[in-house]
Amino acid sequence: METFLIRALQLIMSLSLLVIIHEGGHFLFARLFKVRVEKFCLFFDPWFTLFKFKPKKSDTEYAVGWLPLGGYVKISGMIDESMDTEQMKQPAQPWEFRSKPAWQRLLIMVGGVFFNFLLALFIYSMILFAWGDSYIPLREVPLGMTFNETAREIGFRDGDILLAADGDPLLRYDSEMLSKVVDARVVTVLRNGAEASVYIPDDMMQRLMVDSVRFADFRMPFVLDSIMPGSPAQQAGLLPGDRIVALEGKVVDYMEFTEAMDLRRAQAATWNNDSVDLHRIALTYEREGVSHQLELTTDSLFLMGVRPVASRAELYPVVRQNYTFFSSFPAGAVLGVKTLKGYVGSMKYLFSKEGAKQLGGFGTIGSIFPATWNWYQFWSMTAFLSIILAFMNILPIPALDGGHVLFLFYEIIARRKPSDKFMEYAQMTGMILLFGLLIWANFNDVLRFFF
Repeated sequence: METFLIRALQLIMSLSLLVIIHEGGHFLFARLFKVRVEKFCLFFDPWFTLFKFKPKKSDTEYAVGWLPLGGYVKISGMIDESMDTEQMKQPAQPWEFRSKPAWQRLLIMVGGVFFNFLLALFIYSMILFAWGDSYIPLREVPLGMTFNETAREIGFRDGDILLAADGDPLLRYDSEMLSKVVDARVVTVLRNGAEASVYIPDDMMQRLMVDSVRFADFRMPFVLDSIMPGSPAQQAGLLPGDRIVALEGKVVDYMEFTEAMDLRRAQAATWNNDSVDLHRIALTYEREGVSHQLELTTDSLFLMGVRPVASRAELYPVVRQNYTFFSSFPAGAVLGVKTLKGYVGSMKYLFSKEGAKQLGGFGTIGSIFPATWNWYQFWSMTAFLSIILAFMNILPIPALDGGHVLFLFYEIIARRKPSDKFMEYAQMTGMILLFGLLIWANFNDVLRFFF
């Protein structure tokens, strides 16, 4: 329950900020061109509002709705979410949206998208300023990667070190690296000290989406952090800092060692051969760069009595880049543009069968926030959601900002406005499409929760 509340609070805080900034973009451009804004509402308010007030000498009512699905500004003289068609039947007034030149109306409509993108760039810049950037170079991971089942079927092998995709070097594990891999024809890896080629099928991403499991992850070395007094490990002479590199002569990482001991534990329940002691194991370990071997007998639970080093930063070399306040802005802009390009590139998979199944609603969005409060992750996810909101709103779909922009471009080119009746039908069609998409996305969340 606590985890749910923490994630829900982060989701509401993030969406509130994104909606205020988005609608604030429309609001500011409208006021810049002296267009009257009748209402500024955070969240939707069908039937009633949680809070509202109207300052003296102001044309705008500010409100907070009860349905956290977005928000809106009601701009005089346009057909929008309010579907106020009666206003459109009255003579046009100079303070109305419809009375302004097309270029001003265009800026009002793109204001929300523009502000969301600026917000993302600003957040990314401040993240880099506050925390810097750090990553583990793929080429400097001696144990390589561990891959999911689909990747292994394609030809990757646990322990491969990712080098390049179609000759383009792979430097770090992130969404950009994954995009390069799935779009490549050939991925070059370092396997057992020699380069090898893995040929990528055209449906690589679709197969990965079916898995719903990470393409790959770092293999974690088994380095001892601490040893329990009187434990089998202490009695055998192991020390903190020792690195377990092999079990029974087979090279293993931490997960492989754990799986091997789990297998022994399962075998012990049905083992009938008294001459074989499953508790006795042969280890190869490294201490200060020198390899050693020993045998020890685990306890009754097949444990050695050790605690491994769990931090990747302690196990692998980490490249760190810090930024000053001013240098963070160009770096944040580069990161924001790269994030946008990656998201746009992934949209093509949405229209596949697997992509439609991956579409998620508020449950999926909430799940990407951390279970414990973490400001770095909160701001990272908020910036990413701001990128998504900007891109989705500029799509040429009626009822979205991009739909209004499309009709404005038509007006500029054709030199005549679409009729109010057409705009009304277009708005209704767009809202039906959007609500259908919203229902489908949240239905997927329900299916994932129960199945």
